[in-house]
Amino acid sequence: MTTIYRVDGMTCQGCARAVTNAIKEAVPDADVAIDLAGGRVTVAGPADEARIRAAIEAAGFEYRGTAPAA
Repeated sequence: MTTIYRVDGMTCQGCARAVTNAIKEAVPDADVAIDLAGGRVTVAGPADEARIRAAIEAAGFEYRGTAPAA
């Protein structure tokens, strides 16, 4: 399953690493891709939205919900 999440506050590669690491810690089997310009995080694999949201917020970023797939 692949889900796209909207995230505010990511502005650099350091932000992308922080979000990726937080999600991978919460859901080790997830594949994570970051779109800095679009403010989107794509997570492929077994993931529960509440765990992803908690990971994003714990990393210091604002979770804005899911986004429609392109």
